[in-house]
Amino acid sequence: MSTYTDIRYDYNLPSGSGGGLTLLSTQTASSSATIDITSGIDSTYRTYLIKFINLHPSIYDSVLQFNFSTDGGSNYNVTKTSTTFNAYHNEADTDTSLGYYASQDLAQSSASQNIAGSIGSDNDSGSTGYMYLFNPSSNIYVKHFIGINSYMDTYPYTNQVYFAGYANTTSAINAFRIKMNQGNIDDGTVQLYGIA
Repeated sequence: MSTYTDIRYDYNLPSGSGGGLTLLSTQTASSSATIDITSGIDSTYRTYLIKFINLHPSIYDSVLQFNFSTDGGSNYNVTKTSTTFNAYHNEADTDTSLGYYASQDLAQSSASQNIAGSIGSDNDSGSTGYMYLFNPSSNIYVKHFIGINSYMDTYPYTNQVYFAGYANTTSAINAFRIKMNQGNIDDGTVQLYGIA
């Protein structure tokens, strides 16, 4: 006869163990073609968190994208390999899906990574999400990223995109750009955090 044992976990980290978030920068869009983070991504932290909050496109049916730079923002063209999957549900409760999002993948491409597609430009539309960037200052390893983005699309549906991959470079990543594939980011905020 087996005996059930109730195992309790203490999720409080000991003092000095790290894990805290440090806000490094906040940028607010105002009819901005791009939002660029050109400082703060360095060897101070091994993990960075980037939040994009209520990004609203100026043009109907826009796609939210990001890319990295290894030269302080002179060029945003780092080679990436990625994978994505998507879940959606419409407001009428008549259509749902969960599946691999092959059209958004990159395979050794320097193009921008799509993280939201077909965003509506209605006043209540937009996109919100976050991503982690790991060890961007390494001169040995590729730079992994992983994230989740939620957006209201043009139909209207709620969509949630899960994306992950790596920047295939041994050069340090030191800048980040987020933009729409067309038009501007009318409104919204991008924040950069270092994780101790």
